[in-house]
Amino acid sequence: MACVFITGSSDGLGLMAARLLIGQGHEVLLHGRNEGRSCDALAAAAGAQGVVSGDLSTVAGARTVADQVNKLGRFDAVIHNAGVGYREGRVEIEPVVPSVFAVNVLAPYILTALIKRPDRLVYVSSGTHHGVRPRMDDLLWTKRSWSGFSAYAESKLYDVLLAFAVARRWKDVKSNALEPGWVATKMGGPSAPDDLHQGCVTQAWLATSEDELARSTGGYFYHQRLRAPNPIAGDVTTQEKLLAECHRISGVLLD
Repeated sequence: MACVFITGSSDGLGLMAARLLIGQGHEVLLHGRNEGRSCDALAAAAGAQGVVSGDLSTVAGARTVADQVNKLGRFDAVIHNAGVGYREGRVEIEPVVPSVFAVNVLAPYILTALIKRPDRLVYVSSGTHHGVRPRMDDLLWTKRSWSGFSAYAESKLYDVLLAFAVARRWKDVKSNALEPGWVATKMGGPSAPDDLHQGCVTQAWLATSEDELARSTGGYFYHQRLRAPNPIAGDVTTQEKLLAECHRISGVLLD
């Protein structure tokens, strides 16, 4: 039995992964961005260990979530599932930082840095990350005209960079990224063609399975199989630039 924390688990793939893990006998800590969403999560995932609340679109909110999680002890695995989709406009809750970047990239960076190190870290990316290049000179889209799709795709590339950077730096932690497929969640839309159930299986598997492949590190997965990520994700210089920029923006150091 493992203790697993899942961000953004009040609906969508996060909730589905929580239900799957609870059904397998694991202890699951849920997360909602506010008290209302947290209550929804608890109601929807019977048998969960508990829930923490915090708005991951702000640095303070991410810090609050980390503090709450740490008060409950050390977790075996953390699944960084919370995300903002490509239909989002350039919304800023944290000044200057678009919510797409704040929730999809900065929050997992902050939580990774501040939560007591688990045995496994799982970062939910997207197939859209294959078609973009990192823009370290304009992570926050202050120089370019806004494109919700490109901002989302870039954020998901940064998630893979983060997963691989952690795998390289923290030899005692298994850190992996995955794409769940284009599935019919609120973010994916009703016409998404991929298997909705399969969308949550790989997260749970990477967090808890004793399969040899699930216990590897520094991998990118799709439906429990290794898949080649965007090649730039393996570039150490780019990984380090991302970590440095996240440190600068958030004030939180990932050592």
